[in-house]
Amino acid sequence: MLALALDSWRFQRLFQLALAKLEAEDTARFVSQHRYYLRRLDACLAEAGLRFVSLEGQPYLTGTAAHALNLAEFGPDDELVVDQMIEPIVMDASGLVRSGTVLLRKAEP
Repeated sequence: MLALALDSWRFQRLFQLALAKLEAEDTARFVSQHRYYLRRLDACLAEAGLRFVSLEGQPYLTGTAAHALNLAEFGPDDELVVDQMIEPIVMDASGLVRSGTVLLRKAEP
């Protein structure tokens, strides 16, 4: 179940990128279908007792439940923000099920 849910999350991210490349008049129907798909994915995860957590736009702190692929590109005094979730954090009622994977950027002053 978890593997399929993660593949679904990756696919919806790819679909979201594809939507951004469409002409405005072509996107309305696809955006509605995308929103429906996201609601269904969340509902199915909830039935299984799982939820995805995204940290995009939030500060990256030591101990965050996500592995930063590009952490070595920054200095120890840099203030970092999660720029992009590559894989979501997966939680259940008892806590962390699977760590996420992120890309970071410097926080804007």
